[in-house]
Amino acid sequence: MSTKQTNSPRETGKQGGTAPGTGDGVSRRRLIGGAGAAGAAGLVLGAAGGAGGYAATRDEEPAALTTIGSTEAMFHGKHQPGILTPLQSRGHLIAFDLAPGAGRREAAALMRRWSAVAERLMAGRPSGGGAGDDTGVALDAGPSSLTVTFGFGRTFFDRTDLVARRPAGLDPLPAFSSDHLDAKRSGGDLWVQIGADDALVAFHALRAVQKEAGTTARVRWQMNGFNRTPGATARPMTARNLMGQVDGTGNPKPEESDFEQRIFVQAGEAAHAWLEGGSYAVVRRIRMLLDDWEKLGVDRQERVIGRRKADGSPLSGGTETTEMDLDKAGPDGRLLIPDNAHARISSPGKNGGAAMLRRPFSYHDGLSDDGTPDAGLLFICWQADPFRGFVPVQRKLDRGDALSPFIRHEASGLFAVPGGTAPGEYVGQRLLEG
Repeated sequence: MSTKQTNSPRETGKQGGTAPGTGDGVSRRRLIGGAGAAGAAGLVLGAAGGAGGYAATRDEEPAALTTIGSTEAMFHGKHQPGILTPLQSRGHLIAFDLAPGAGRREAAALMRRWSAVAERLMAGRPSGGGAGDDTGVALDAGPSSLTVTFGFGRTFFDRTDLVARRPAGLDPLPAFSSDHLDAKRSGGDLWVQIGADDALVAFHALRAVQKEAGTTARVRWQMNGFNRTPGATARPMTARNLMGQVDGTGNPKPEESDFEQRIFVQAGEAAHAWLEGGSYAVVRRIRMLLDDWEKLGVDRQERVIGRRKADGSPLSGGTETTEMDLDKAGPDGRLLIPDNAHARISSPGKNGGAAMLRRPFSYHDGLSDDGTPDAGLLFICWQADPFRGFVPVQRKLDRGDALSPFIRHEASGLFAVPGGTAPGEYVGQRLLEG
């Protein structure tokens, strides 16, 4: 699997080595997907964006900060890294457009270069093969769980004369009432997601990807995000978003029998065989109107979401992982989880089991011209079919979610992310050389 976590060669030196300051070496991180049987359960600011939820957390005691650099995600595997990989503390999202005159041949050469540099960096090695090729930004660090993930936008197929091999999953997303989309920060021929548990390691990868683009592709937009650092809490916990809400309780879990079918593209028609083992990423920059949100009392915030702010438990009672009782009423006869609560509207029973694996980053880009925080969520969700995952849930939220007045979708992208690669292959090879 592409999400296997191992001790870095530079950390252990040989099999059986241990990390500095520990007696047992660095434990491998394992994936958990949050409670709830269905994909849309407990979106807590999910497709509507206020907080898309976290895809995976670490289920063992947090490692000391001195060991964070030693963890390594595998580049090769059935799926690309950065989908099932546990949440990383720093992320960069970059969209590129192919330069005028660049076509299929140039795109294939670029993907070959990008794959090679990603493989080297994820193993904790310098970005280039020759002396002076590396910037030296991350010389003192290990891999720090670095992942680099690549995807293709709808327009990529026009630019490379591959329209016949463009899947229907890349059809344009419908418009939603909360959309205030900036075309300059939306779409793109190519998409790269970078994640790491160290900011310098992530930046190092960002610069390497930009440099390798050369004259073949130009940056269309870039967004930078963050999450809680591993080990920052006394025990493993579901993360919080910038609204202060526990966020990510109900993601689908890898151990569920139909997880692969709901999140990853299965074998199908020959024209789209290149996408087998891949997934679709919906990317939305969602502004949180924090000044307005923070004027609400905690009780009101909880009724908007449908969960307790302190621990993420549903207003119907129990703990964070307790299934919501949507029919339970209080002494006054009112539903404990209001009709328009975000958690109710995005619950599995209200969306026909629509499934998406949410793995976002928070962002803060300073203040807007009006003095309000330009902050919110870089919402990223993964699914085998966006028109059976993101779209139906977002449509439902669009019709009356109590959270909608406090968020604004400002950018959007949809990308087909090919499956993983075997040694010697590059990402997208089955499409570009098939």
